[in-house]
Amino acid sequence: MPKKTENNHTEPLETQLFKAADKLRKNIDAAEYKHIVLGLIFLRYISDAFEDLHSKLQAGRGEYEGADPEDRDEYRAENVFFVPPSARWSYLQTRAKLPDIGKDIDQAMDAIEKDNPSLRGVLPMVFARGNLDPTSLGGLIDLMSNIALGDAKDRSADVLGHVFEYFLGEFALAEGKKGGQFYTPRCVVQLLVEMLEPFKGRVFDPCCGSGGMFVQSERFVTERQGQLNDISIFGQESNQTTWRLAKMNLAIRGIDSSQVKWNNEGSFLNDEHKDLKADYVLANPPFNDSDWSGDLLRGDGRWKYGQPPTGNANYAWIQHFLYHLSPTGQAGFVLSKGALTTNTSGEGDIRQALVEARLVDCIVNLPAKLFLNTQIPASLWFLSRDKANGHFRNRRDEILFIDACEIGHLINRRTRTFSPEDITKIADTYHNWRSQPSPSGRGQGEGAYEDIPGFCKSASVEEVKNKNYVLTPGRYVGLPDQEDDFEFEERFSKLKKELLSQFKEENKLNTQILDNLKKVVLDE
Repeated sequence: MPKKTENNHTEPLETQLFKAADKLRKNIDAAEYKHIVLGLIFLRYISDAFEDLHSKLQAGRGEYEGADPEDRDEYRAENVFFVPPSARWSYLQTRAKLPDIGKDIDQAMDAIEKDNPSLRGVLPMVFARGNLDPTSLGGLIDLMSNIALGDAKDRSADVLGHVFEYFLGEFALAEGKKGGQFYTPRCVVQLLVEMLEPFKGRVFDPCCGSGGMFVQSERFVTERQGQLNDISIFGQESNQTTWRLAKMNLAIRGIDSSQVKWNNEGSFLNDEHKDLKADYVLANPPFNDSDWSGDLLRGDGRWKYGQPPTGNANYAWIQHFLYHLSPTGQAGFVLSKGALTTNTSGEGDIRQALVEARLVDCIVNLPAKLFLNTQIPASLWFLSRDKANGHFRNRRDEILFIDACEIGHLINRRTRTFSPEDITKIADTYHNWRSQPSPSGRGQGEGAYEDIPGFCKSASVEEVKNKNYVLTPGRYVGLPDQEDDFEFEERFSKLKKELLSQFKEENKLNTQILDNLKKVVLDE
């Protein structure tokens, strides 16, 4: 039976698993421990998928008649990883209590990589290290063996994928600032995807972290009964450890990650997708990165709207995204709030050029404490190559500003999140403003757009020009309207009476104190 919390609610499976796994961590840092736990989840997943197909091939019925269950080509044809006998979960389970289980798992990972070229250099081989005792490792194997419970067994890929994603988020929380470098909060990813609606075409993230943008894009399509084959993903990551997490994160969901590339030079110096023109760009680049090799890229062809300063990569990222957009492409990305106002080293001129080119579609001001790795205020930018295209109404001379800084709720003292209702409110505001139906059928018909003081404002490019091309939503949305039933005179009169009454009581008390003092003095 699932454990009960103090509130008498049943804890989700992934929460129970993480708590149990964390108890086995002992003196291992979360940054190191995550590779152990996530590696085991991945191993469990590919073994489940393999064993399922293996049993069908072994039975030899229907389309599998005469098939060889040990033929690697049979698994490649079904897009299933081949798992050699010594790497199968059932075999490792039998050895979970032995002192050499760490070596067994490392050898299993190595054997899987040799049999599956797409996983080479991806899987963690960290299980034989001295700081991970065999008893704790055996406990983890037992724990992971119980992931697919009851009727969940038939959909273990979904369960394991969800557990993997949950664990990524929990480890990012445990690591704090360092963890945020590989993980964008799920609510931020959901908001970006819900607003941009990547329903069909090429989705690109040139700083993809652990692959959350791709996972959410695929989920968006699936939830709306779309065809997964209608979108293809392209990515790049400069941190090899994070790239490995991305490859596992995508593989556990059966998402083709062949175009998710790694090199340690990064997207600016070594663009792995030079010729790509994407339909959608989704990204959360490093905030205010000063070490982006800008001095080596002066005069680069991507800087169509101005040379970005060598000391800050924000406007280099914006132009990199634009460079990779198709003629009707759209981009949604996170950027530090300072980029909305800065005039340093020509950044204000680049921002003006972007506005004048009618590329800026929408700006969303985000609340504090959403991100794990920084307290720097953040915003979402939405750019469109063709704001007069046939999918939506012509909005070339308008920009939508949304101030969401008061939206969301705290899940602990230092972390904020958006609820599904918050995400829907912001996304629907954007969709209704864009007007005509989107490819997924959302937008028009869900409510006409209206400016809401303190929350959203559709501003003309001329208005933005008059504000010196500053893009901070607060400059446009104004203050919220007061409640209709608020009567200033009545409230002022009431407060005045309360203060006078309080003053009289204090005077009365002071008079009594003085009288008592006089009596004491006279008696003496």
